Amino acid sequence: MAKQNFTADRVTNFKCVPGKQQTMYWDAKAPGLGLRVTATGARSYIFETRLDSKTLRVTIGDPRVWTLGKAQAEATRLKALTDQGIDPRRLREQQRASHEAEQAAAAAEALRGSVTLLDVWAVYVADRSAHWSEHHVSAHRKIIQAGGEPRKRSPKLTEPGPLATLANVPLVDLTTQRIEAWAKTEAQARPSSARLAIRLLKACLNWCAAHPTYSAIVTTNATKSSKVRETLGKPKLKHDLLQREQLAGWFEAVRRIGNPVISAYLQVLLLTGARREELANLRWVDVDFRWNSMRMKDKIEDFRLIPLTPYVANVLNALPRRNEWVFSSPGAASGRLAEPRIAHNQAVAAAGLPPLTLHGLRRSFATLSEWVETPAGIAAQIQGHAPQGVREQNYIRRPLDLLRKWHIKIEEWILNEAGVALCTQAGNLRLAV
Repeated sequence: MAKQNFTADRVTNFKCVPGKQQTMYWDAKAPGLGLRVTATGARSYIFETRLDSKTLRVTIGDPRVWTLGKAQAEATRLKALTDQGIDPRRLREQQRASHEAEQAAAAAEALRGSVTLLDVWAVYVADRSAHWSEHHVSAHRKIIQAGGEPRKRSPKLTEPGPLATLANVPLVDLTTQRIEAWAKTEAQARPSSARLAIRLLKACLNWCAAHPTYSAIVTTNATKSSKVRETLGKPKLKHDLLQREQLAGWFEAVRRIGNPVISAYLQVLLLTGARREELANLRWVDVDFRWNSMRMKDKIEDFRLIPLTPYVANVLNALPRRNEWVFSSPGAASGRLAEPRIAHNQAVAAAGLPPLTLHGLRRSFATLSEWVETPAGIAAQIQGHAPQGVREQNYIRRPLDLLRKWHIKIEEWILNEAGVALCTQAGNLRLAV
């Protein structure tokens, strides 16, 4: 179609030729400027020229948005670009990419200055919770809590966690100097909690360094400072355990605890050497009274199978089956025993014994098992310790019956020293006279 001088009226009156899908009209003033009119009445300004021996066509826009003057100016601009060998389509893509990069950089800079440790901590815990135990998730929550919340079993309010003072610090400001100053303060009040906090924080910052969003913020891990380690010091070895001569007093006091679930839990904790949360998570489906075995969640492996010894079997069999948990607690939100320490501390005090932690009972099992000359590898396997040495790791595969042989010996020796006898005729447990 012949070119003609575009005017506003002509542009408005251009129609699609009958029988065609679209008709192109070309402007005689602005080189390459055209108007495309479709059979459905759609209209748009276009620019068309030759570039690199190929036809290049670019849509300018709707005439209702673009005035004729602006469309002619745009066509003139595009013609100037193509005369220089520049493809306006590629130039537009480059400009768009540059604009998006600028926006992304601005957003990253805004994020860099605004995201705090508390913000990223929540994302980190949510991402990793599926791989952690309930106890580990709870530890992460408590270590950074603001405090001031009511306690369940005490009129006192919760204390701020060791990381509470760093919670609202922007992640970018968690420098080595700030961490060192924090460590100096926390080491004076609660060094043990601070050591746990720094381990958890170190893992969090390592996660950030590999995260697509936070890796631009956390380029170095500020917790990796020798000064921080020196300030917080090394944990002291704990020596709390039950001596041979203390067993009678401990058993008598624990068996008198008013709550039978707590009483049973503490006795089984000593006689299995298990970790406190491993035993608290024991379900009835994990206890096999027929084949005398217990399936315990394990810190090293997914689970471990240990013997169900006679005394422990009797204790467990006497417990109420109120839900799925062996050590159930109707008043707890989880339905299982949550905090046996208070009752245990009271029993230890009533027996006139030195302070003894729940982990001290695990330490007691390991120590007392040597009285019956139990092979160290067997006691370690019952307790869920990682195999030590090449032989233990690669060659020793002990069947449950072998573990049971020694586990029963350990149990019988502890009960005998405690003055506790298993009355098999009546099927009850009693103190020996």
